[in-house]
Amino acid sequence: MPIISFHSAEFDYNMTLRPVHSFSFLSVVFLAFSLSIYLKPAFSLPTIDIANPGASKGRLIWQKYNCQSCHQLYGLGGYLGPDLTNVYAAPNKGEPLIRAMLQIGIPPMPSFNLPEEEIALLVAFLKETNASGTADPRIFLILSNGMTQRK
Repeated sequence: MPIISFHSAEFDYNMTLRPVHSFSFLSVVFLAFSLSIYLKPAFSLPTIDIANPGASKGRLIWQKYNCQSCHQLYGLGGYLGPDLTNVYAAPNKGEPLIRAMLQIGIPPMPSFNLPEEEIALLVAFLKETNASGTADPRIFLILSNGMTQRK
């Protein structure tokens, strides 16, 4: 057991560190750290800046139908469906294919029977995502709301 000694002309004091002292100190540090983590989102909510309001609403539709569970954006997401980061500008794909897949679906992807307004919003979101270019997932941070942002 470590002993900390204090020597001075007036007194000689030995203090023995006991496991309970170490446990108490580490518990207080852990609680302070945990509190700082859980209170941070309440005081600093990230803002997401998308110039196109339709694309912003399309992102909400993307989240509503949980598209990221099967598809990827910027290499992040599920692996059942393809990465849709640049599907809007891909040869022989683009808006007609996106609309057809959303309306009809194919065996791995069900037909969601989306209203035309939601299809248009998803197309706007994928067009905006395509305009942002390609990216390596390692250069992105995952925000507390599940979205990504460049480091």
